[in-house]
Amino acid sequence: MRNRTISLLANMGGHFGDLARIRHVVTYSLSPFEQRAFPNYFSKGIPNVWRRFRASVFKVAPPMIALYLTYTWGNSTHAAGKRKVPANFENDE
Repeated sequence: MRNRTISLLANMGGHFGDLARIRHVVTYSLSPFEQRAFPNYFSKGIPNVWRRFRASVFKVAPPMIALYLTYTWGNSTHAAGKRKVPANFENDE
């Protein structure tokens, strides 16, 4: 038992990447200095944004427009309800 405790303590404090071993998993990485920062930004990025916008605009815009119209109608109705009608106060002294 004593030898096992010492071996466990000797293995502690490894580097962050060496804390656990996963068997049968191979990972590959590429240095950030070997990658291009913005590959195909204008040729593929902007058309992809436009395609995604067109695909979702008819799903997102109608509820937003309905909520905006409901909100403005509610605010105008509330403001109209708070106004006093001058005809109700003509005979007051």
